[in-house]
Amino acid sequence: MAEEQRTTYVLVDGENIDATLGTSILGRRPRPEERPRWERLLQFARDRWDQPASGLFFLAANNDLPMPFVQALLAVGYRPIPLSGGAGQKVVDIAIQRTLEELGRREADVLLVSNDGDFVEQVGDLLDGRRVGVAGFVEFRNSAFGPLTEQGLEIFDLEYDVRAFNERLPRVRIIPIEEFDPTQFL
Repeated sequence: MAEEQRTTYVLVDGENIDATLGTSILGRRPRPEERPRWERLLQFARDRWDQPASGLFFLAANNDLPMPFVQALLAVGYRPIPLSGGAGQKVVDIAIQRTLEELGRREADVLLVSNDGDFVEQVGDLLDGRRVGVAGFVEFRNSAFGPLTEQGLEIFDLEYDVRAFNERLPRVRIIPIEEFDPTQFL
């Protein structure tokens, strides 16, 4: 009997990434062409760790299921997970925390797509020899993830590492001198 191939689970905190992109980077609601190309993230995970990737996209959908978006996610290989809950309940965070805990009981690698520090404890618990990464916008990533890099956590930027965007975002970041290109500023 053939051994089952290890999988990378890509857990997307859609609300967190959308809020960071809209509020902190663009200062307005992102236009469709400014949003991440989510299929590139799955391909990045496959290529980075040379194994299949399974995408889970968590979204709050208390009274309204955004069917065009759900259909687009399905078309590019994600399993949308629309959630509802009580007033003030952070349903996406709760679901991702539970999923990270369950993945800790399985032979799998994890790429969390969020800047949110609500997952630091669960991510830390996964650093037991498996491959674990956090992708987001590095300048907005919760600083509590930083010390976990010493235990093996990999940090990825959605724009610069994953290349998930078609258009360059108006971000201010520290530029390593070997990456500096003056033509980007002239």
